[in-house]
Amino acid sequence: MNGPRSDPPRVLFLYTELAPYFLACVEQLVRDHGAQVRIVRWPVNNEAPFDLRSSGSVELSERMDIDDRELVRICSGWRPDIAFCSGWVDKGYLKVCRELHRDGVPTVMCSDTAWRGTWRQWGAIFGVQPWLRRTFTHAWVTGHPQFRYAHYLGFDKKRIRTGFYAADIGSFAPLSEQLDGPKRERFPHRFLCVARYIPTKGHQLLCDVFADLCDQGHARDWELWMVGTGVLHEQVIRSASGSHPRIRHLGFVQADRMPEVMAQCGVFVLPSTYEPWGVVVQEHAAAGFPLVLSDAVGAGERFLSEPLNGYWSRAGDDASLSGALTRIIGTSDEALITMARHSAELGQAWGPADWARTVMELIEEE
Repeated sequence: MNGPRSDPPRVLFLYTELAPYFLACVEQLVRDHGAQVRIVRWPVNNEAPFDLRSSGSVELSERMDIDDRELVRICSGWRPDIAFCSGWVDKGYLKVCRELHRDGVPTVMCSDTAWRGTWRQWGAIFGVQPWLRRTFTHAWVTGHPQFRYAHYLGFDKKRIRTGFYAADIGSFAPLSEQLDGPKRERFPHRFLCVARYIPTKGHQLLCDVFADLCDQGHARDWELWMVGTGVLHEQVIRSASGSHPRIRHLGFVQADRMPEVMAQCGVFVLPSTYEPWGVVVQEHAAAGFPLVLSDAVGAGERFLSEPLNGYWSRAGDDASLSGALTRIIGTSDEALITMARHSAELGQAWGPADWARTVMELIEEE
């Protein structure tokens, strides 16, 4: 496409579970480029019941209310300039993309799945390639391991983008200003973990390790706060370590209330055993939090530069996690402020405006 667009671009998203950061990116696309946006979405996850609202310029449709045939009719009839689809989990979404692909509309597979070389992934490479080329023209993924997987699936490297997830920088970057105010005067000696209480997030391990540091006298005056809910919530908070007096469980917190919680904490921790990306990492980096991440957390590739702004631990390894937390505890407040500033620099380097520009580049590329 040559020259500036004379009409508003129409952008279709066939999505699974929406999150506030995604809607922030969509709203930026509308503001910066005048896009008309239509989103078809799955129901809200009970373990992350965000109160999701959007402007009148974004049209939301519930996937569960539309059968496959009607979905194809509606989406094709809307005549989008581009369509983005959450992976290949929804067969109806794939039907829409194939129909649009045949009509010459660019269709983009979006994914946070990292290449791990498992037998299932090798099977997927040979199983999906024949129809993948008839369904998608591009892939938009989160990081380098995801880029590698998309390339193995048959996408030309020139048709793969990274940076599909972007935090709502406008909501979190202002918190970094506290590094020149309250946090500089007294850095909060509180670790903060924000994650669903499910097996892969490592809540029990984190509680066990931190409680042990407290009982051994190695935690000094530090505390641990945990935000989230999920199937393991009650089990973790009732466990011997989870009920430790210096561990606080806040339950689920809506996005607009998170800055209030974050202002009272100092260092972000995510000890997951499986975490393809984790936008929450960028959110806390942008807010000026040093990081302690397991090596299973994908977002660490972009937002953790050890030892400049935090430390890695081996996923599922209590001694490694204990060592990383101990290094933070033993760091002076002045040094923690320096680490926090580096986090803010990394976290604020990619946001909704960059995301929106990528959407437009993909439209104009065709």
